Amino acid sequence: MGIKKKLIALHDYNEEKIINQIKGFLKSKNCVLISDAGSPLISDPGYNLVQYCIKNNIEITSVPGPSSIISGLQLSGLPMSEFTFFGFVPKSKKKIEDLVKHISTERQTCVFFVSSHKLIVFLEYLEKIMPDRSVSICKELTKINEFIFRGVSSIVKKNILNNKENIKGEFVAVIDRQEMKNHDFDEIDLYKNELKKMADKFSLTDIVEIVHKFTKINKNKIYKWLLDLKK
Repeated sequence: MGIKKKLIALHDYNEEKIINQIKGFLKSKNCVLISDAGSPLISDPGYNLVQYCIKNNIEITSVPGPSSIISGLQLSGLPMSEFTFFGFVPKSKKKIEDLVKHISTERQTCVFFVSSHKLIVFLEYLEKIMPDRSVSICKELTKINEFIFRGVSSIVKKNILNNKENIKGEFVAVIDRQEMKNHDFDEIDLYKNELKKMADKFSLTDIVEIVHKFTKINKNKIYKWLLDLKK
């Protein structure tokens, strides 16, 4: 990386040992935590080190750098006002299937890191469980072989498998959120009494904002529902 200062390798398995080793430096010197690929603490070591500094009143700051999570969202063409980052897709097929079932009801855009040998399995479960959901697979972001595969999972999988070179590299997967349907108003009906109580304390505008935040239902539809409720 072209750094001439002393470097110490920090990994998940040796983080506690390294913290004990550099305690004195942390209190008397300027120390920097960097990642050779990615960003510290984001599916990378460093959490325990930051916790140690906070507990011992050691001043810390962050210098923003490139993030494949944000780059993936920006290039995905999918909504990014609200999103959840899940880290790496798990190793076993059963855990991948359980994960896809879980995110099938997510109302926020979902972001994952995916290793090359799990990518096709992940796409197969997406195709099986939510075949109509839009997907963006971002390959080698910011590198010379950067490419974005967009579409439903079956199309994305087909395009990737067209060339064995496509499966090589590092991947960020961005999965669209669940779209709200008209029948989701049945869910609001379950809370009719609570919403009536809210109407005594909050304005309609405030209630609309609160309900929209937690359900993602269109604000105009919520407002109309509340007006009907008051009749």
